Amino acid sequence: MQTVDFFPPMVDDPRWFGRIAAANSLSDVYAMGGKPITVMNLVGWPRDLDIELLGEVLAGGLEKTKEAGAVLCGGHSVMDQEIKFGLSVTGLVHPQKFWPNGGARLGDVLVLTKPLGIGPATTAIKREKASPQLIAAAMAQMATLNKAACEAVRDLEVHGATDVTGFGLVGHSLEMAEGAGLALEVQAKELPLLAGALDLVRAGVMSGGCTRGKQYYGPRVQIAATVDAALADLVFDAETSGGLLLAVPEAIAGKVVQRLRDAGAPSHALVGRFVAKTAGGPVLRLN
Repeated sequence: MQTVDFFPPMVDDPRWFGRIAAANSLSDVYAMGGKPITVMNLVGWPRDLDIELLGEVLAGGLEKTKEAGAVLCGGHSVMDQEIKFGLSVTGLVHPQKFWPNGGARLGDVLVLTKPLGIGPATTAIKREKASPQLIAAAMAQMATLNKAACEAVRDLEVHGATDVTGFGLVGHSLEMAEGAGLALEVQAKELPLLAGALDLVRAGVMSGGCTRGKQYYGPRVQIAATVDAALADLVFDAETSGGLLLAVPEAIAGKVVQRLRDAGAPSHALVGRFVAKTAGGPVLRLN
């Protein structure tokens, strides 16, 4: 398998930015049940910016590459007006054992392996409205590899999977449901949340991805009136280096949760269920 991802900084610390960008790039391999083996750096760097800062970015990326058990084998850099960093990643997976994003089956449950809320957190960081505690928590979560979560359940029956990134929980879970020809019921009270994220949304701190997501995905989503208004916005907001969404048979849900808990995954929440799609009905219902 082959994947590539890169983006501009969302935090001020260059080494943490390198860690986060690398973890985000590696995540696509884990989201298919694979193992990263080699990576190549992709860099855009302003001509007049201190090259030592670039060294810190690359060092952070290398830390995560080594943690993943992969090998850095080169890269490419260009001069750019805006800093950008990420990885091209090559991974391996057995062709009969990879996790397709549209593989969910009727009655499968949906498991989420990281809390939501990175969108408002990174927006708060950019606007200098984030507390030191929130910054530390957000950076640590974004830099956490999905390796442990992937490896914990790789030998179990995972029908479908993806990771939660730029299209938010709604966009990526819709992709899973539509790919499987099913609908998805999500329980709002079960969604794990980064501490303080809802308060930020209530204060109007959200990324532009939230508005775009609501405009694009809104017609396919039904949100119950009982769902907290801030949460109803948050589920559309973009995530950076988010967790895995795993569609698994209900019969093994307990084992999946226990495996994720034992592996130290940031979350091990059962958040939804795949159900039959009705003609003209919503693809995703948040209750």
